[in-house]
Amino acid sequence: MRGEGFVIGLCMLVGLLMATACQEEAPRKGEPLETGNAVYYWRTDLRLDSAERAFLTQYNINKVYCRYFDIVMSDDGSEPKPNATMTFSDTLPDSIEIIPTVYITEDCMHKEHTGLAEKLVKRILQMNETNDIKNVREIQIDCDYTSKSRKIYYRFLEETGKYWKQGNTGVQRHPRLSTTIRLHQLSMDAPPVDYGALMIYNTGDPRKWQERNPILDYRDVYPYLKHLDKYPLQLAAAYPVFVWVRDIHGVRVEHFVEAEEILKVKKAMEEERKDLSRSIITYHLDEDNLNRYKPETYEEIYHH
Repeated sequence: MRGEGFVIGLCMLVGLLMATACQEEAPRKGEPLETGNAVYYWRTDLRLDSAERAFLTQYNINKVYCRYFDIVMSDDGSEPKPNATMTFSDTLPDSIEIIPTVYITEDCMHKEHTGLAEKLVKRILQMNETNDIKNVREIQIDCDYTSKSRKIYYRFLEETGKYWKQGNTGVQRHPRLSTTIRLHQLSMDAPPVDYGALMIYNTGDPRKWQERNPILDYRDVYPYLKHLDKYPLQLAAAYPVFVWVRDIHGVRVEHFVEAEEILKVKKAMEEERKDLSRSIITYHLDEDNLNRYKPETYEEIYHH
């Protein structure tokens, strides 16, 4: 009986070890992100006031994702075209890495557009040269792709990465390409990029604004938590600090997220996936947004 008990115990131990091994975190695609704080800049002119500069210093911001331009379909629907191009009335401090970011509408990815990736990269490189912006290592593409547009968008990303790395050989570090990831995209295959910026905002249905905050509500985030740990791509986490003003039937409605809700969601995300605390981004840099929350809230958001 002792021998039988030993065999049973040994089998249980082996089973436990195998179960533990299966639960170990799967390796992520791309290089692990360095720990740091970042912010999006989503205006059409790069111009910083004293409060915005102080914010960059106070919270040790080392990256600014700067929207360079949008890509939208032409009026006749024939081809994509650039829109709302950034002007540069100011510069960022030398200690901050600028990451050119391009928003592309989803309908641009409903069919292939020959040469689009190359044109996008050349436009970014030209804007950098014209405005004396040097040592740009990374670019980011922002697109709310769907199951319909995913394959074309992923091929577009592959081409963009190829042209970016070919045309940006002057940087000292390896050129990188990133893309935004919406929560609903976590159930899809990961895109061919170095990492994703997980957009933890605009999670709700704007038509149901009286029931839930369309910018961020834990109840809307909760169903996606199960996908986090299994998602195979390196991720940074982006949280909302903006206000959304809408006119609904002639009534001015202002949406913004309470600090407690942001921190509640952040805690839940990091409990499911610890590396989401490594690289934190807020959307977006604007004096009104900076004044909306107490310094302690920003300290908690950027806490690693």
